[in-house]
Amino acid sequence: MWPAYGALRTASVPGECEGLNVASDVNRRDLIKRATAASLLAVPSAGVLSACASSGGGTSSDKTGAKTNTNPFGVTDSAALDIVIFKGGYGDAYAKSFATLYESKHKGAKAAVLSTQDITGKLQPRFNAGNPPDVIDDSGAAQIKLDVLHKNGQLADLTPLLDAPYADDPTKKVRDVLQPGTIDPGSFGGKMYALNYIYTVWGFWYSGKLFKDKGWTEPKTWADFLSLSSEIKKTGIAPFCHQGKYPYYINMVIMDLIAKNGGPDYQKRIDALDASVWDEAPAKAAIDAVYSIVDKGYLLPGTNGLTHIESQTAWNEYKAAFIPCGSWLENEQLKSTPTDFDMKFMPLPSLAGDKMPFEAIRAGAGEPFIVPEKAKNKAGGLEFLRMMLTKEGSGKFAAAANSLTVLKDGVGSDVQLRPGTASSVVALKAAGTNTFNYAYPNTQSQFDVDVQNASGELMAKRITPTQWLQRAKTAALKAKKA
Repeated sequence: MWPAYGALRTASVPGECEGLNVASDVNRRDLIKRATAASLLAVPSAGVLSACASSGGGTSSDKTGAKTNTNPFGVTDSAALDIVIFKGGYGDAYAKSFATLYESKHKGAKAAVLSTQDITGKLQPRFNAGNPPDVIDDSGAAQIKLDVLHKNGQLADLTPLLDAPYADDPTKKVRDVLQPGTIDPGSFGGKMYALNYIYTVWGFWYSGKLFKDKGWTEPKTWADFLSLSSEIKKTGIAPFCHQGKYPYYINMVIMDLIAKNGGPDYQKRIDALDASVWDEAPAKAAIDAVYSIVDKGYLLPGTNGLTHIESQTAWNEYKAAFIPCGSWLENEQLKSTPTDFDMKFMPLPSLAGDKMPFEAIRAGAGEPFIVPEKAKNKAGGLEFLRMMLTKEGSGKFAAAANSLTVLKDGVGSDVQLRPGTASSVVALKAAGTNTFNYAYPNTQSQFDVDVQNASGELMAKRITPTQWLQRAKTAALKAKKA
């Protein structure tokens, strides 16, 4: 998938990158850049990036029409719309449905969709020639890096989109209907230049059918989780498995347990590389909790050597009861999931003394959509994004890609969701304002790599919880000095 890169290999994160509906090992996306270390290693050479940005800034050749409350960007109906989509785990059916929707609302317009897994290869020549598309889903291992495009003045400021009337309710602005944490990931210097469209939640997953057949109940505390795990093991099913070759996943469990136990201020101290957090109770409670899975023999044998697909498929085959993952899991496992599996999402069980409730979950926006500054139909590009944020557009995406968008309550009752996606909608509503997301994967990628590697060693019982805490502290001190 990516070139070999020695000791850092364990920190790669392919799982969310691939959908089983495409035969590819190409990175699906840098979702909220949670795989920052991997994405940095996947960046094209400096020469390629320089070439991508060589055309510099400039003005759009966009010809706009009259601006109204229903046409805030002055879209000219007869103007063609040029759309390029990264085709990975989410496929491209949703984008084609968006194009049809755009054409229906702008009679005479032709909205063409080009699907590719090589964004840089396809678009580098066009940026060089000053002829970029109007809308780009800038994702994947071959993503053109957003900071490079922004630095060279090639991204349109999306503030007009945020301040435009929300199409379903013009009394509101678009910014008013976005999930928390949508604007910041795509912002530079306080302005949004990329719309991160997909809203992902992270937690534990299980089979509703298996639990119903066995009479098991979703555990809400870690004590209940361990008690249930003891019962599960007696049936010959492993209580837990994880994507062993890629310790991002189990590291997510550790870090999220820390956030829920320590609370928002504690989480902010981790992001700020405050090394003293690793000497305090929340970090110790979380690492001890996760280590208990290994120590009590609740881990699926061989898990630590499995890829994300291998472990997730074993879980689909009822070899393990729980697995940690983000909400791309259902779409990624479509071909391996039994029709009656009844996939379910749940927040991480609570530790004693948690400062955040059981319902609290890590959640955030990813999959950046951009409008180039020199797009021929920049007005159409902005309108396309506004249309994506309607109930109809969000519902079409949820139905086609089995994932949520950043539109609040973006899935109507008329949209038929798969069980896993439906359960994540329920969990997100239950969480309310109790959502969180770490900044350090974006801002301190080497720290992220070091902690992930320590988590992989912990699950293999090559280090103890105390040693894990010392490694995390050392990594924070090192990053702070860098």
